Amino acid sequence: MLARVREEGLLVPGRRVVVLLSGGRDSTCLLDLAVRVSGREAVSALHVNYGLRDAAEADERHCRELCARARVSLAVHRPRRARTGNLQAWAREERYRAAGRIAKERGAEVAAGHTATDQVETILYRLASAPSRRALLGMRARDGVLVRPLLSFTRDETAAYCAERGLSWREDESNDWDMYARNRVRSSLVPALERIHPGAQDNVLALAQALRDEAALLDALVEEVLGGRRSIELRRLRELPVGLRRLVVQRLADEAAGGLAPGAARRTDEIAALGEQGTTMLDIAGDVRAVAEYGVLRFERGRAGPAVAPAPVRLTIPGAVTFGGCEVRCELGSADDEPGPGMLDRGALATELLVRSWRPGDRMAPLGLGGTKSLQDLFTARRMPRRDRAVVAVVESEGEIAWVAGVATSERFKVTDATVQTVRLSVRKAKPGGRPSVPLK
Repeated sequence: MLARVREEGLLVPGRRVVVLLSGGRDSTCLLDLAVRVSGREAVSALHVNYGLRDAAEADERHCRELCARARVSLAVHRPRRARTGNLQAWAREERYRAAGRIAKERGAEVAAGHTATDQVETILYRLASAPSRRALLGMRARDGVLVRPLLSFTRDETAAYCAERGLSWREDESNDWDMYARNRVRSSLVPALERIHPGAQDNVLALAQALRDEAALLDALVEEVLGGRRSIELRRLRELPVGLRRLVVQRLADEAAGGLAPGAARRTDEIAALGEQGTTMLDIAGDVRAVAEYGVLRFERGRAGPAVAPAPVRLTIPGAVTFGGCEVRCELGSADDEPGPGMLDRGALATELLVRSWRPGDRMAPLGLGGTKSLQDLFTARRMPRRDRAVVAVVESEGEIAWVAGVATSERFKVTDATVQTVRLSVRKAKPGGRPSVPLK
């Protein structure tokens, strides 16, 4: 076991590592191997005392004794249990959050004692509860800063290692409680499969390894389709083979979630059916939603509605105001200046302008289009997402729209040969800590 752990390279001499230590056979075996491979100075341990079992204090004392004999430091975390929610999910989150803090402080990796036996149980549990290809891949030996050096060994092998090394361990009686689904997999499903075929566990592990090898090829195909982008044209998505289409959807959803977005692939047909006109959205997994904007699909995190319209503000000529998260500037120029977006005839404007958000029914006479157009039509022509329209700066002079940022300039206020002085309007992101404008009462 020592030779194989060294060869696999998940534990490296001198590389700092935080061992998750429960006191059971697997984590006890892992701690000893970590000290032998990485070196005592590089190893520390974390024990989480959830206080949920009568034996919790005895488990903690045992871990302290183990670490004292191994001469490695031990941190003990005692979280307060949440009153609601999944108990095992809460425990897992607390364990990894505490380990992540310590690892960041030490510049270390985190080592968990998951074994091949745990891998089989994980795959079978996920297969029953989460129908996806990813469920069959199991746990990875390396997942960011988390490493699983025992993933190629069985629970019986870790017990044999501890016995040979003279290491005692604690038995967690909750592993036998039938109330947890994972325990039922261990006590009922795995033995049932072994009665069907004595090599059942080995076959599950072999299948998972084959699928992980193939996953590299599938990931490359997805990357080729996306080309590094975080969006895809809906028409292109619909043209893909069904399997590849699901993988693309899952990849985009995972990237938006910053992790896993469970079940996203199962919504592929609904997502591919989103409209190509305007903006449509579909909540899918957790707090991730699919957004189709004028035929382009992307994913975003959060279920927020349209942006809140900022309060209207007065803008002097020249001057600058904060409107929402942006700064609207008005600068004076001359008729000889190079024409460009946001340039208006100063003589056609009032002394003071008003900056506001658009309102249903707003109309203007866009330069070069002839006649008047509704702002809604202009936004649609520009393919502006519906949720962004409320924060677009609309500048009016004495009740008449003169300029809409990034959209149109009014024919009524354009620069002509008779223009003596010009005004240039512009919008940029407001600087943090900038002086806020005073909204109109």
